[in-house]
Amino acid sequence: MLAWLLIAGVNGVAQKALAQEYINTETTQEIGVKSDNIIPSSPSLSPEEPMAQVTSVSQLKDVQPNDWAFQALQSLVERYGCIAGYPDSSYRGNRALTRYEFAAGVNACLDRVNELITTATSDLVTREDLEILQKLQSEFAPELATLRGRVDNLEAKTAEIEANQFSTTTKLSGLLIVGIQGRTNNRGDINPRDGQKDTTDAGTNINVISLAQLYLTSQITPSSYLFTGLLDGKGKTTPRFTNSVSRNDVLLGYEFPTDNLIVSDLNFHWLVTDKLAVMVGTEGVSMPYAFRGPNRVESAATGPLSYFAQRNPILNMGYGHGGIAIDWQFAKRASLQAIYTSYQPGNSGKGSGLFDGNTTTGVQLLLTPTDTLDLSLYYVNNYASDGCLLTFVGDECLTTVNTTTGKSAPLQTNAVGATLTWQISPHISAGAWGGYTKSYIPGQSGSVETTNYMVFLNFPDLFAKGNLGGIYVGQPPKITSSDLPVGNNVPDFINTGLGRTGGQPGTTTQIEAFYRFQLTDNISITPGIIHLIQPGNTPDSDSVTIGILRSTFSF
Repeated sequence: MLAWLLIAGVNGVAQKALAQEYINTETTQEIGVKSDNIIPSSPSLSPEEPMAQVTSVSQLKDVQPNDWAFQALQSLVERYGCIAGYPDSSYRGNRALTRYEFAAGVNACLDRVNELITTATSDLVTREDLEILQKLQSEFAPELATLRGRVDNLEAKTAEIEANQFSTTTKLSGLLIVGIQGRTNNRGDINPRDGQKDTTDAGTNINVISLAQLYLTSQITPSSYLFTGLLDGKGKTTPRFTNSVSRNDVLLGYEFPTDNLIVSDLNFHWLVTDKLAVMVGTEGVSMPYAFRGPNRVESAATGPLSYFAQRNPILNMGYGHGGIAIDWQFAKRASLQAIYTSYQPGNSGKGSGLFDGNTTTGVQLLLTPTDTLDLSLYYVNNYASDGCLLTFVGDECLTTVNTTTGKSAPLQTNAVGATLTWQISPHISAGAWGGYTKSYIPGQSGSVETTNYMVFLNFPDLFAKGNLGGIYVGQPPKITSSDLPVGNNVPDFINTGLGRTGGQPGTTTQIEAFYRFQLTDNISITPGIIHLIQPGNTPDSDSVTIGILRSTFSF
């Protein structure tokens, strides 16, 4: 009798035993190429729907009195007490089970029977039941032995991992990017810009650029961690034209040359409440890291290739190092991020420091009206002591260098922008962004304005799962008008050297296409092409085409 009851009900018992399995909740971060929020997540392990013990079969909402196994379940629950349900009061009796699971269920009920025997409740278990159980135990002896062996192996592997793990509180991760790139021969209208192609691009040889990063995520408390990043970069796309406007047109997303190993990130993350997080640090506190990015493929390691195609250049403004940022999830589909950051917080000299140098204050409202739409609206205020916004894209230095002093005038800038992405289908997403800046020299008349935009298509899992295709078309930041005091206006200074009022004579258009082959979970290769029309917003300069092959390894 007990054997028949076990066959009907052991499915739930086996699930009770297997409920002790767990999954690893992973946290992925990429410094320099990441685009996530600052809300910390604990690296702890959590159970997968643990079973809840029931005392009456009526507690199982998906078991009805007319079910063929109702009496069997009732006996196992109320007579033997070795059946459990899920936390939602369901039993899920139609789920298939393996022989191993059956063996685990039999073992659970055997333990219960032995407990009953020990406590002298012999009236609940007959001799016939015990004989049947002995036969079952003999029949499933190989499976029970295998199960015990698997548990022993698991314990041994767990002990080995604990003995050899990097740290009990710190997670080590990293990535390596190696890119091979080259651009076509071209000539530019550079010095002066007078309609004549007077300068040959000297940086057209094929070269190698690499970027290596290591990250240490150290758990301080269950709701806080310290993030440390180390970076070393080799190679660059220089020599480039250096007329203050076209110098950044060919900059790549993983191009970050350093003289040696540097600390790229040193910041502390604290989840103050379930909805509010704070980040504070001396390195890596900037808008790309503190603001949640609507473009879900944004990454210099695995996404677009150029620096311009990563995000709206307004969000690069100031290139912050040290400061403070907050992330507030004030509604289910709405969040607010804010930041104050300084470019040189550790320098106490004039025009530097936490408040006197290149400083940036920004705020972003991120909305997700539906599961397929993401919209971000942002405002940025920046003070640049040398007139350079540090966006490293398009027109970023908006005042000229004084030939007498060797310095350029400072600028106060207000910028607004928006980014929209739409997940058309699981395999197609579309998006666009636009940005506008207006800057002025403190205490003087006039202003300089810039605009930029980008439209793009992403194709996740194109041709194979894990792969990614992308097409990006846009205009890098362009000075549309500049009426600062004479001598400070960049467009005319390039044209005539006088720096009179006026905007750029041409418009740069960037067209980028790439396809990422995801070879393994940790290795990808991305060939791509970038085509620039009127680089440097100069109508008489040759177009430039750049070919790229990027490889990425992460762990």
